[in-house]
Amino acid sequence: MANALQEQLLKAGLASKQKVKDVKTQKRRDRKSNVDDGSATLKQSIAEQKKRQAEQDRALNEQRFQEAQARGQVRSLVTEVKRCAIKPPAGAELKFNYTLNNKIYPLFITERIQAQLLGGQLGIVRLEDSSFLVPHKLAERVDLLVPDWCGYLWKPEDSNPALEEEDPYADYVIPDDLMW
Repeated sequence: MANALQEQLLKAGLASKQKVKDVKTQKRRDRKSNVDDGSATLKQSIAEQKKRQAEQDRALNEQRFQEAQARGQVRSLVTEVKRCAIKPPAGAELKFNYTLNNKIYPLFITERIQAQLLGGQLGIVRLEDSSFLVPHKLAERVDLLVPDWCGYLWKPEDSNPALEEEDPYADYVIPDDLMW
């Protein structure tokens, strides 16, 4: 009796067998898509965990900043960055892009400075709407005290990323001077 209307429509020629199959398939797909496999709660718990971790990191960074501010380190760090900054030559034509706080900043440098940046000898610090090229040790200190100022800092794990076992592009080498 459940398919009585279907049979009547088929006999009257208002529906075809293909249309009946399509409707059944669509109903089965709708039932499967409505089944809850627990992934929604898992995604929600992961998102909450990431949010808590971000809040903890932010609070820790703020606490470090306040402690450093109280000790006067931030002020001395600003003066040291300005004192140790390396000025890129005025005629530099190589554009080096770096990201800071989800913004992309360009910096025109020479090939020698690019090699030093990618080799871990220099770092980029963004302070008072200006970009400064500083020695790597100073950039590390800035990253520890005020991570919001450190634009580019080479880290050893940047050069050797962990390869996934089933990576289809593992045989292809990515050049370290790739510019975007």
